[in-house]
Amino acid sequence: MDELLPRPQRKFSPWLIVLAIVAAVLAIGCSWLYGLWNEQKQENVELTELAELDKKEMEDQYRQFDMQYGELQRQIRNDSLLQLVDKERERTQQLLKELEQTKATDAREIARLKKEITSLRAVLQSYIVQVDSLNRANASLRAENTEIKQQITEVTAKAEQVSAERNVLRDKVDRAAQLDATGFWVTAQNKRGKNVQKAKDVKRFSIGFTIVKNVTAQNGQRIIYVRVLKPDNSVYKPQGTFEYEGTTVQYSEKKYIEYDGEEQNVTIYSDVDEFLDAGNYSLFVFADKQMIGSASFTLK
Repeated sequence: MDELLPRPQRKFSPWLIVLAIVAAVLAIGCSWLYGLWNEQKQENVELTELAELDKKEMEDQYRQFDMQYGELQRQIRNDSLLQLVDKERERTQQLLKELEQTKATDAREIARLKKEITSLRAVLQSYIVQVDSLNRANASLRAENTEIKQQITEVTAKAEQVSAERNVLRDKVDRAAQLDATGFWVTAQNKRGKNVQKAKDVKRFSIGFTIVKNVTAQNGQRIIYVRVLKPDNSVYKPQGTFEYEGTTVQYSEKKYIEYDGEEQNVTIYSDVDEFLDAGNYSLFVFADKQMIGSASFTLK
């Protein structure tokens, strides 16, 4: 008999359901925040590495100056000129010491010491000219300084290697700072503003997309270029040109935007003043001399 009786249904508390939903939302949010934090951390590491390479390259330049002053000291036979060179070498060594004690992330101090390099180079060059003029006929001194010149060559080669590594890292950082567009849509309208699909009825295009968030990209004004290719691959409504990958490219529409690093929706309108063929159209969007997205649409 007991088996024939209906079993009581288990009831779930509404509060338990709410708590489960909240827990799921929090888990998703935490996962997203962790991914964003990890991405920002990686970008900060790359920027720090770039700053360290810049500082190392500056240190190598100061050491080159110091070694060149050492070479000049061995060549100089004029006491008054030797005193001037000694003073400049001491100044160079002091600036190198300050640079070594400066953190790569101290932008103001690094900028000051980088500015000093220009002054040091000009002064050193003037002394080189003077010494060379005084010792032009002394071939024996040139032979004595072969070892020093070899050391300078080695330091220069090392500096060039550091510079190459810095350029590679800078390219990586620049690529991370490029804008990216997604979520493209195109609406074709007739002269009354109604959406249409036939090419012969189109009098206006509305082109929309979203520029994704990028905390690495520089904030400020951007020019967004839209290039539309018709079914025969000719440019729809060419308005002018812009530079892309070392060449000049025609665009169909352009728009100025103010980018602040956050996600931004962009809509560009284009009045049709030419005959349109039915078929597939290709859409390309550019900013900062880079293609940031593409899409396609079809007119009947």
